[in-house]
Amino acid sequence: MELVHATPGSDGTMMDMALKVIPDRLGPGSHIRVVAPAQSLAMFQESTLAIANDRFERLGVRLSFGRHVQTLDRFRSSPIADRVADLHDAFADPGVDGVLTVVGGYNCNQLLPYLDWDLIAANPKIFCGYSDITALSCAITTITGMVTYSGPHYSTFAMRDHFETTLRWFTEALFSDDPVEAGPAESWTDDNWFHDQGARRVRPNEGHWTLTPGLVEGRLIGGNLCTLNLLQGTPWMPDLSNAVVFIEDDLESSVKTFDRDLTSLTQQPNFDSVRALLIGRFQSQTDMDRETLAAIVASKRELAGVPIIANVDFGHTNPLLTLPVGGDVTIAAHETGPTITLSD
Repeated sequence: MELVHATPGSDGTMMDMALKVIPDRLGPGSHIRVVAPAQSLAMFQESTLAIANDRFERLGVRLSFGRHVQTLDRFRSSPIADRVADLHDAFADPGVDGVLTVVGGYNCNQLLPYLDWDLIAANPKIFCGYSDITALSCAITTITGMVTYSGPHYSTFAMRDHFETTLRWFTEALFSDDPVEAGPAESWTDDNWFHDQGARRVRPNEGHWTLTPGLVEGRLIGGNLCTLNLLQGTPWMPDLSNAVVFIEDDLESSVKTFDRDLTSLTQQPNFDSVRALLIGRFQSQTDMDRETLAAIVASKRELAGVPIIANVDFGHTNPLLTLPVGGDVTIAAHETGPTITLSD
């Protein structure tokens, strides 16, 4: 495949973000294409992936895999042209109902100049993944108006134990038109389950933290914070006007880097009209706690008066919500019992 720099639209402009395209829901008999736009499927053992395959079979979903998902280069990924080709194939195939990513990584933003945005816009379908996949999810929503989903990868379905809540949220979001009440879960885990399925520690969940109260509705935009920030200054950065922004970061983030990255986001155009902020649960190694996070938030005048709920069930811990990027959300950030209701 020859790599050609693509323009955001046939006329070189982004689509109007007022346009919202909601892809058809999945169901028994649906066909999901698994692609590897970041790291390769070759990193996972067949015995581990058999668990994921069994889960989808029980959902009545048929899986197929991109031609290059097993390609593995020195970066644990594959050439840009291969990853672009698999994405184009998935969206162009009328028999594919949804696209699920293998896993995250570090390099999805490499693909953005080469994607055929007209092809993707003409073939709306479920697209789901998280972490580094934020670059693709936000870009697709920004350019095409299509709602994408920040949720589990294909590899996440290989989690043997403590997966029930993630699976329930996934099916509620993608197999039904009904609104989803987004947690909180009763418990959570933070471990390298993919290295040792038996070494799991289940922790009680404190629930959501209301840092700033308020009741708002808005369009949900966000994902992994450091990946979202990579889009700043590009045609693929989402418009934050009137958005409910959701952000999370992983164990590679520290208190200081999160503070810095959040500052950068608040300095983006139109952040002054952001309606609310949702912050995902931090991994234990970040040493972030409620008091520290509240101090970071209080230091940002751009966040003054913005309703904020933190410790929400998304990010790099389990369980994991499936969130509609570009979809509608209602949050009631009460001091006790805050609620988050997802649509689309």
